[in-house]
Amino acid sequence: MPMPAAGTTAKSDERRRALVAAAIDCFAQKGFYGTTTHEIAEWVGISQPYLYRLYPNKEALFAAAVDHVSVIMTESLVGHSPTSSGSDAAMDAVRGAYAALVENRTVLRFLMHANCAVGEPLVEDAVRRCYAKQVETVRQLLGGDDDAVRRWFGAGMLDNVVAVLGLADLDEPWAHVLSGA
Repeated sequence: MPMPAAGTTAKSDERRRALVAAAIDCFAQKGFYGTTTHEIAEWVGISQPYLYRLYPNKEALFAAAVDHVSVIMTESLVGHSPTSSGSDAAMDAVRGAYAALVENRTVLRFLMHANCAVGEPLVEDAVRRCYAKQVETVRQLLGGDDDAVRRWFGAGMLDNVVAVLGLADLDEPWAHVLSGA
């Protein structure tokens, strides 16, 4: 996504949003530790010093990207909130919303890299905020049933493995077991 040129009427907030979107793509490829701010700046078409005017360091940019992905996840889950009242139907609806979200492997890979980068304090805080928000969202969607929330997260972790490894397309007995095919 190209950045608005310096001196245009675009606001810093718009530039930050564009930078965060590009950062998500970059970090999804090589993670926090494998991605440089130079690569991100180049991807977006800005200078690295300008990137640092918008975010003080790579950790702050990554944390902002985690916060953005958390918003995307929440909106997706709420937008596909269950219409039926049964616990199983609600679980299926919320799992379906999550599956549609992580069908875009960029989001899924970014989230996996975020979990791996929690050794960085700002990233750890952002990942915890993301999980807290998702737990509260899923809890509301599943009628406050804490056991159902734990089952949803457990099933979601399995869904992550199935999606990231492309197991639905793999004709191997072990892949069928995990993917339910």
